[in-house]
Order: sequence, then structure tokens, then C-alpha cells
Amino acid sequence: MLPAGEHGNVIAFSPAFTITEKQLERTLRALQSSFANLNRKSMNKTDIRETLDEESIRLTKSLGQNLLHDQNVLRRIAKAGDLSPTDKVLEIGPGLGALTEHLLPAVGHLTAIEMDRRLEKKLRERFGDESHFDLQHCDALKFFQQPDPDWSDWKLVSNMPYSVASPLLVDLAAMANGPKLLVVTLQLEVAQRLCAVPGTKDYSKLTLLVGCRYEAGEMFRISPHCFFPEPRVDSACLTFHRRAKPLFPDAMYQPFKTVVKRAFSQRRKMMRKNLKGGWPDDKIDAAMSATGLDVKIRAEKVTLVQFVELTQRLHDE
Repeated sequence: MLPAGEHGNVIAFSPAFTITEKQLERTLRALQSSFANLNRKSMNKTDIRETLDEESIRLTKSLGQNLLHDQNVLRRIAKAGDLSPTDKVLEIGPGLGALTEHLLPAVGHLTAIEMDRRLEKKLRERFGDESHFDLQHCDALKFFQQPDPDWSDWKLVSNMPYSVASPLLVDLAAMANGPKLLVVTLQLEVAQRLCAVPGTKDYSKLTLLVGCRYEAGEMFRISPHCFFPEPRVDSACLTFHRRAKPLFPDAMYQPFKTVVKRAFSQRRKMMRKNLKGGWPDDKIDAAMSATGLDVKIRAEKVTLVQFVELTQRLHDE
């Protein structure tokens, strides 16, 4: 055994290979979870239906409870998380744990947030013995309102409840130290808005409020047949990476949000008219001119970089 370092004592197996005690502990825990997962039957559509019937659980449409059961899709979502035994992962709305069972064997720690007490009970029955599994019974919107959270070394991999997906993503982007990676399943129309480019009908304040902190990556479509109950719309899994280089200082996020929300308050109006009332007319005109924006332009044609510059000029004292 070699001297202790910042990660604990170092174990030398050969001159060419060493591993810290913490790394060994994580690896062993992942192996234990993998063996447990072999004995745990994956839930298909029939299993989900039977479990819900046995427990007299009626899923609530207002909560966006559509449980993903297609194993190929679940594996693809987990793969998109690029998971490792040292990862700390968040999962929102795990339901009966169909995605959870793919995440647990691959990560060092998993925190799942489930609002439905009935589903929380089933999750504890299935995964309660896993030492690296932490289940929180709470509203995810309230969970992420903790003061000064630091999730910067976490990943979020989740089949998001449709009812809260958009506000949750905005809240995560608003954090100075939000998760470094998001892999989220959403309604297809929401995913398209998040990936939209200026000048299109899908380009919106959601595009900008999330895009200012995260860059959209790979997206793949998911059929309604992969869920129980089947939603009436298509879904998509979308990957986001935290911007390595921030577009503005943390203190500028709220002013940026104010400008974006005002600019899109009446989509068909010229942006200048929407901004009036928030700042003196001459300041709006000067800021738009310096940013290279025509006074008749609509918000849907203004790029993210231009919104950042406009915010900086409007708040330049």
C-alpha cells in the first residue's frame, strides 16, 4: 500500500496499475449492483400494467406519468449518459424504476426524485437495498430550489414527467452550478423548441433560457408505443452539455431572463415595443443599434449571442 493521497490510500497491484481505496470501493459496489440487477427482472409493458393493477395505482395524466418500458430505448438513454462507476447521477420521476435499473449498475451514486408516494413505495421495495441509491420523495421543482446547490459534477438522466419538464430545465439552466450533462426524455415538440434556430416557429424563450447555459447535442425520436399509458404525442431523448465557456457572468442570468421574457411577451409584435416600459426608449434604441438590430425586428429573429449583447448593453450602468 502506498502513501495516502487526496483520494485515500493507494493500492498497488503491479508497477503498472494502481487504484485508490475509493475507486476500488466504487468498482466493487458497481459489481454488486450488476449482480443484483441480473436477479432483478426488467419490467416490460405487461409487468408495469400488472404491478399498477395489483397496487390499484391509477397514473395521473396531470402529472405527465407515462412510464417508458421499451428496453432498447432505455438502454439507448443510459448509453447517452456516458456513465462510469465514479458518476453521480440524478433521475427525476423514476416511476417504477425501468430506467433506474439501467443506471444503478453503471454509476457510483444515484439520487432519484419521485413525487408520487405510491410509486415511491414500489421503488423502495425494488432498490432499497442498494447502498448507492438515494430516493427522495418530493416535488422536483421544490427539490432544486435549495439554497446555493452545487450539482456541477453531477449528471441528470431522466424520462422527465411531461408536466414539469420545461420549467425544470429552465430552473437547471438558471443555476450557477447546474449538472454538467442532461439526458432527458421530453415531448417531441418541447425538444424541437429547445433545438430551434432563429427565424423558425419553434424558436422561443425556452430555447434561449436553456440554451444560454447548455448546448444541445444528440436527439432521437421515441414512439408513443414505447410508453404505458401511451401518450398522444411523439417523444424524444435529447442530450445537453453544460457550456464550457459561459456566455455571461452568473449575475447576468436574471437580467438576461428579463430581457428574453419581455422580448417574447407578444411574439407577433416588434421586439422594441415589447421592451418598452422596462427601460427608457433612448436606451432601448441605443442598445439595439449597438447590437446591430433593426428597430422593427421581432424577437424570433434575434440570435442567442445578440440577446446576450443586448442584455449587457441594457444593463450597462
